[in-house]
Amino acid sequence: MYSFDETAEALDEIARSLPEEIYRDLNGGVNLILDEKAHPSGDGMFILGEYRRDSHLGRFINIYYGSFMRLFADLPPDKLRERLRETLTHEFTHHLESMAGERDLEIEDAMKLRDYAMRREAIRKKNRD
Repeated sequence: MYSFDETAEALDEIARSLPEEIYRDLNGGVNLILDEKAHPSGDGMFILGEYRRDSHLGRFINIYYGSFMRLFADLPPDKLRERLRETLTHEFTHHLESMAGERDLEIEDAMKLRDYAMRREAIRKKNRD
């Protein structure tokens, strides 16, 4: 298992490697949150990261250490780092699309969740029959 501090250091290194321009108007920065965050669907999924826009707090990205450890604690360091990079760049894509008034990734995420839910329900139905 990776400590919170080790994960924060890796996330900071990844964040520093990204182009400075993508941070425009991300006034709340990138935050590593100690907790895990369950997906609201209640089906056992966890949220690794999220881009947030708040009328009081502004724009920021949260990465959930607890969710990463729940799902990836056994990964080798280079693979965990890869997952952190994927998650951070995904959330930055949400930020950039938000700035441009676009929602393509948001729509794609919703479609993936819908497809996942449909596959999961089909498996449940098959197991009941």
